[in-house]
Amino acid sequence: MNWLIVDEIIRNALIEDMPHGDITTEYILPLDTSCTIDIIQKEDGVICGVEVFKRVYKVMGDEATVEFLVSDGEYSKAGRKIGSISGCSKAILSGERVALNLLQRMSGIATLTRKYVEAAKGYDARILDTRKTTPGLRILEKHATKMGGATNHRFNLSDGVMIKDNHIKAAGSITNAVETIRENMPFVRKIEVETESLDDVREALESGADIIMLDNMGREKIMEAVDIIQKNALIEVSGNVKLENIQELASTGVDYISVGKLTHSYKSLDISMKNLMYTR
Repeated sequence: MNWLIVDEIIRNALIEDMPHGDITTEYILPLDTSCTIDIIQKEDGVICGVEVFKRVYKVMGDEATVEFLVSDGEYSKAGRKIGSISGCSKAILSGERVALNLLQRMSGIATLTRKYVEAAKGYDARILDTRKTTPGLRILEKHATKMGGATNHRFNLSDGVMIKDNHIKAAGSITNAVETIRENMPFVRKIEVETESLDDVREALESGADIIMLDNMGREKIMEAVDIIQKNALIEVSGNVKLENIQELASTGVDYISVGKLTHSYKSLDISMKNLMYTR
């Protein structure tokens, strides 16, 4: 991960949480008090955000030592102590919410992603994330999907060419859109085209698209599209993807299945900091 970007995310979160300091902690605790506190996992799931959690305390610049007993991508059970923090009591308590918020959300995304990846096991289709991320947190959320076992799709609009329905309308046709892109971009870049019908699929294939996205198509239509494409382009399925139909979609022979739910419909994993003990 790009830690310069991550550190900026953390700084903004800390400013948001204590713009004028943590008045509760500052009024209760002497500055020289030290303690240890446990990090407890309260429900089953995939842990993600370990280094980000540690980074919160580094960005704060206070003396706090964070040790984890798990690594990113590791599945762990509820009730387990997954780590501990020791050091300045004020720093530990002031950074608690930001550190936990990031750890819980990243772990929630990784946990949901793992469910999709497991559901598609036995087939060649790989699970992709999307750009349907929380503004400003994409780097963290995409790391979480990767730790859950997914493959990252493009991180931003500068990352790759994807010709969607509105681009096609603006260009007049799929063929015009692909030809215009080919004329203006380096030859090493791949072109992906979103299709909504089998006629779109044929046109995208004939225009030389490298990746053809089948948007909101049912299983039978997907099978027809796979037969038309004949491995002359990579195939991505998108739209109306859920755990209940992921295996059905994966069985069609497509290469990728993109899932927006990974980063817009996840549930944060319940993790807390408990058992504070003063050491000085």
